[in-house]
Amino acid sequence: MPSDKVRASHILIKHQGSRRKASWKDPEGRIITATTREAAVSQIKGLRDDIVSGDAKFEDVAARHSDCSSAKRGGDLGSFGKGQMQKPFEEATYALKVGEISDIVDTDSGVHIIMRTG
Repeated sequence: MPSDKVRASHILIKHQGSRRKASWKDPEGRIITATTREAAVSQIKGLRDDIVSGDAKFEDVAARHSDCSSAKRGGDLGSFGKGQMQKPFEEATYALKVGEISDIVDTDSGVHIIMRTG
């Protein structure tokens, strides 16, 4: 039976416009509050380039740099269906083929790159 669920990992960089300005690596939110969206985008672009060029593994980059608690699992969010994630995140994930990495995706949480894993 085909499932309409997908599985994905992501890397999140939060910034001033993020809904929650704190994360596991910045509990006080000092860095996040001082980070512009442009700075977050340029940081995540650099991380994406390292992954795509093969210089770094997605899971390792997520574990080190992601502002999401999923960093502890190498960015793995597990499986989810439609309506469970913010719309731009969901649409980007469903548009990817397994193994593909998205361009930058903006949500209320911050800027992401997403790798579809299932």
